[in-house]
Amino acid sequence: MYGCGDFLNDYEGIAGYEEFRDDLVVMYLPRLATSSGQLVNLSLMPFQIRKFRLNRASEEDAAWLRRTLSRESSRFGVEVQLSEDHSLSVTW
Repeated sequence: MYGCGDFLNDYEGIAGYEEFRDDLVVMYLPRLATSSGQLVNLSLMPFQIRKFRLNRASEEDAAWLRRTLSRESSRFGVEVQLSEDHSLSVTW
């Protein structure tokens, strides 16, 4: 769960790292089995930080995030899909 501790940060306005999209963050929404604690489902809700406020990410930004997460996670057998509400569904 890399990056969970950096939901709202103070990097806004620092130039030179725009390609890393530090303006995009995700809220992790895990669903666990009550009997075992095993992860059953994982959804990610993308947000964009603007002026230290969280705003729902646009479809374009959510799609960029999906592509990036899919590229980095594919070697672990993980897929990331974009839903109609711009949330991301993670499957493994």
